[in-house]
Amino acid sequence: MIRLEKRPQPSRVFSLATPLLAVVATMFFGGLLFMALGKEPLLAIKTIFWEPLFGEFSFFYRPQLMIKGAPLVLIAIGLSLGFKAGIWNIGAEGQYIMGALFGAGVGLAFYPVEGFYVFPLMVLAGALGGWVWAMIPALLKVKFGTNEILVSLMLVYVAEQFLASMSLGLMKNPEGFGFPGSRNLQQYESAFNADLIEGSGMHWGVVAAMIAVIFAYVLLTKHRLGFAIRVTGEAPRAAKFSGVNPTRLVLFCLGTSGLLAGLAGMFEVSGPAGQVTIDFNVGYGFTAIIVAFLGRLHPIGILLAGLLMALTYIGGDIAQSQLGLPAAAIQVFQGMLLFFLLALDMFTNYRLRFGRTEVA
Repeated sequence: MIRLEKRPQPSRVFSLATPLLAVVATMFFGGLLFMALGKEPLLAIKTIFWEPLFGEFSFFYRPQLMIKGAPLVLIAIGLSLGFKAGIWNIGAEGQYIMGALFGAGVGLAFYPVEGFYVFPLMVLAGALGGWVWAMIPALLKVKFGTNEILVSLMLVYVAEQFLASMSLGLMKNPEGFGFPGSRNLQQYESAFNADLIEGSGMHWGVVAAMIAVIFAYVLLTKHRLGFAIRVTGEAPRAAKFSGVNPTRLVLFCLGTSGLLAGLAGMFEVSGPAGQVTIDFNVGYGFTAIIVAFLGRLHPIGILLAGLLMALTYIGGDIAQSQLGLPAAAIQVFQGMLLFFLLALDMFTNYRLRFGRTEVA
């Protein structure tokens, strides 16, 4: 008989090995999925993971790693702070959208004025937009005890309606011949989040993501607030006796995650995306949850996981165009990462036992 037995202490080896095992399991079962769709599994896996880095056109795809990875890392860092403390923000997608709307709104309000101050004001507005949207579930939780998971998630759909409304209404390009969507901010120099080094993919969003990684690492390892975050997640009763203020912690964690998600949205709409459109949001807020857990809620791990997930985005696009894989199959492949990560993570706290159960 096979049974699960709780370990006396969590296995550090399994904790560190789980992300790697999850990636290997995803490759294996993803290959089976591609084979079921009539594709060569090894070729599909190679296309996703090899072509963007070492293929014929890798010179074009490599900069895309930073472009795709920056918003994922930025959002995941914010989410990880809350997740470590047991505060579950599932609505980063909505905060990402609102950050983009606030930031783009400032840029469009100044159009066509040229000035160095336009982009910094957009950055502040984007951060404010994400922070405000995250403070709604935060305040409802601390004042009325609502569930932040449900409230933050439902606010994603509200934000999507705001996005559609702005694309079709207030932010609609008056020179766009009636098509939905705002002016292209890439054509407005003062509001354009251009590459700092041409062709490198290194824009201000990438810089912000790196700063966020450093900030989170210092906070969690060197600061008293980081200790409060860790102890609240690991031992809530001990946190209460050590003087941790749960209200302040909720406000800080949700507010910070919203702020970073808002920044990610602003940098995206002013750079790679270029404009506010109905389908502007591409699921970065939800994918960042996978990135946060794949990185073990550690800033360095999140940085590596963000680059890995960006690789699956780029490789997935290549596989769609070259091999004819459907987009849904690539999304399932990405979702497998979280599934296997959570499944294998069970063995950090439990181990398998084989043999007959003794009857008293």
